Formats: sequence, C-alpha cells, structure tokens
Amino acid sequence: MNRHEIRKEVFKAVFMNEFHDAEDMDSVISTFLGGRDNAEAEDLAKNNKTAEDEEYIKTKAEDIIAKLPEIDELINKSVDGWKTTRMAKVDLTLIRLALYEIKFENLPVGVAINEAVSLADEFGTDSSAGFVNGALAKLV
Repeated sequence: MNRHEIRKEVFKAVFMNEFHDAEDMDSVISTFLGGRDNAEAEDLAKNNKTAEDEEYIKTKAEDIIAKLPEIDELINKSVDGWKTTRMAKVDLTLIRLALYEIKFENLPVGVAINEAVSLADEFGTDSSAGFVNGALAKLV
C-alpha cells in the first residue's frame, strides 16, 4: 500500500475510537482490519496490503489514541473558538492525525496538512477541508 492508503486506514481506525470505549479499541481495530466485506478486501488487495501494513496501521492508530490527551490539549489551546468537543468527528480525527504526524513522527508540516486536507475532501463535509487546513495552520 502507498502512504496515502495507509494513512486513510489509520484515519478510519482512529475515527472509530470516537464511538468505542478505550478498553475495547484493540479488538475494534483488529476487527476493522480483518472484518472487511469482499469489495473492501478486493480494493485493499489491489493496493498490495501486507501483514506489515496491517501491523503498522494498528500500531500507529494505537499510538495516536494513547496520545490523544496531549494532542487534544494542543488543539484546545491553539484553535480559537473551537474546542475538540465542538468539532465534527471527521475533522477532529484528521487534525489529530496530522498533528500526531508533525509532532511525533516529524513529518514535514506541508505534507501532513496536504494529506489531512485531501482526506477531508474525501470523508468530510463541503467545509471540512477549509476547516482542517485553517485549524492546522494555527497549530503549527
């Protein structure tokens, strides 16, 4: 899988965290990675998803979830008028993912923002890309 496809899978796994208890996340992520319908499985097979990709996705999602208090504190301090409790879940997850990549993986800021905006276009509302871009600009 290419980096964009892996990032998309990490986004989906972290997004699920919003709807499940922390102690359930290991089984939720495992189910997410293994429990796909045939169309999704075929799509991932086309992207050459390997066991290493799945392990990387799982580990990165777990790392992001573990750092959510720290990440959310940065967001809440920096984004005026928007606390994490008020943000759309898709937008919040993308901001968290990008901020994690910038702060903890040293991904170049431009790359992280471009990827987050691209995923916002794909998964968010019409205003998600602009919101994610503006929020990340204030954070970095």
